[in-house]
Amino acid sequence: MPTYTVTNSNFNLTAKQQRDLAQGITKVHNVVTGANTYFAQVIFNKTKKNNHFMGGKKVKEPSLFLLGQIRAGRPKKTKDRLISDLKNILVKKTKLDETQVWVYIIDLPPSQMIEYGAVLPESGKEVQWFKGLSNKLKKKLSQMENK
Repeated sequence: MPTYTVTNSNFNLTAKQQRDLAQGITKVHNVVTGANTYFAQVIFNKTKKNNHFMGGKKVKEPSLFLLGQIRAGRPKKTKDRLISDLKNILVKKTKLDETQVWVYIIDLPPSQMIEYGAVLPESGKEVQWFKGLSNKLKKKLSQMENK
């Protein structure tokens, strides 16, 4: 359901920072939205040297961008908490100043998303969706779930 793409510019993330960020982003999404952890995927990218500009000028300071594509249908209060908690986990795990961190959330209609070979359910209907999956997929997802 959520796909979070983390892009770092003008600094490197260590393997530990990537793992900590992936775990933190997944936990925040799970706690705030109630979605199962096995839906959250986190992808890391790094900009090449001299490939980051703002206002037409080369950016030299470290910057971190998080683009989250999530299912539409959640209330504003939930999304406000999600974006704030995501910013906080990025700052905590990277030690960057909050002015160096960007977080964007894009709502996508669940009917326009397929994961694990199935169209995704509306928010709050994950249990019914899960029941309709093959036993093989249920087992796989259950093993991935953080408890």
